[in-house]
Amino acid sequence: MNQRTRKRAKAEQTEIAPAPLQDIHRSLLEAVPHAVVHFGPDNRVFYANPAAESFFGLSLAVLKRQKVSDLVTFGCPLLSLIDQVRRSEASVNEYGVEVVTPRTEANHLVDVFGGPLPDGSGCVMLLLQQRSMAQMIERQLSNRAATRSASGFSAVLAHEIKNPLSGIRGAAQLLEPQLPDADRALTQLICAETERIRKLIDRIEVFGDERPISADPVNIHDVIEHVRQIAQSGFARNIEFRQEFDPSLPPVPGMRDLLIQALLNLVKNASEAISELGDVGGRIVLRTAFRPGVRLTIPGSGTRVTLPLLIEIQDNGVGIKSDMQKHIFEPFVTDKTSGTGLGLALVAKIISDHGGVIECDSVPRNTTFRILLPLQRPETRTEDT
Repeated sequence: MNQRTRKRAKAEQTEIAPAPLQDIHRSLLEAVPHAVVHFGPDNRVFYANPAAESFFGLSLAVLKRQKVSDLVTFGCPLLSLIDQVRRSEASVNEYGVEVVTPRTEANHLVDVFGGPLPDGSGCVMLLLQQRSMAQMIERQLSNRAATRSASGFSAVLAHEIKNPLSGIRGAAQLLEPQLPDADRALTQLICAETERIRKLIDRIEVFGDERPISADPVNIHDVIEHVRQIAQSGFARNIEFRQEFDPSLPPVPGMRDLLIQALLNLVKNASEAISELGDVGGRIVLRTAFRPGVRLTIPGSGTRVTLPLLIEIQDNGVGIKSDMQKHIFEPFVTDKTSGTGLGLALVAKIISDHGGVIECDSVPRNTTFRILLPLQRPETRTEDT
């Protein structure tokens, strides 16, 4: 039993109340523009700053009579996050958490930063930083515009390059039997490079395909499991995978093969980010959840679509440079020496074609790609009369 655990056990045995905040600490917390809440060992509110009072729609006097389960709806991720902080006795951050407060009936999209108090009493301090869903939607719409601009370019590029490329490959294949063994390696290199360029063009051509997808009910957990099996049997065989699934998720409307392609690309990127740190302790978390309340207005139509199905792919790799994060879903943007900059752009297009949105939060050792998808609408049946 370590020292912190012993202190915590002693505090629980003697039922020591959390130490009162000093005036200087209270002044600092009251000046913070984000909600800060201090929960005691029994999950009861011990302190909340003015921003937290506004967030929950309750005064400090009322908040002190509440537990965290009284302040949020059933199944809210805050509950498990607080438990995780206590179990690990370490700081835990979660990004893009949707918190519904029963008092105000408001939906908040927040980044949550939680940590234990150092006195070992089991108290937890949470900071809730609100962010606007408009930030995610605006970024996604910008990515769609960039993808559309690439579509016209890709059609011209594919047509102008494919024909002469076939001629070069054919000429190299005709020359190969006539050359001595020492020179055949050169023609084989030409054939290999033309094939590589052809595959690249095929990937670019995908951006020019504006046809709507055929939306069939897809079990997203089957898709994720298939992706995991491919990864662990190949490029991610030395990486630990964790699955945190919500078994109640309904089917996703879409194309199974395209969803596999998108998620496999994300997992491969996560694997490469981990490999830059040597694969030691590498971990990829595949997570699903149902988060009601996220709605998107489709531009030009006024139609509002609910996006409650959450898929997250989280890794503890090297992370994405901060100046790159706003542009990673744009075509031809990459910081990899051997990358084409098309992988994540293609992922964004696939998710967009499925009526969803994708975003990314990244710091070193903690990168999360977050996908929100619509529900599968139930088929309407007409009864024979």
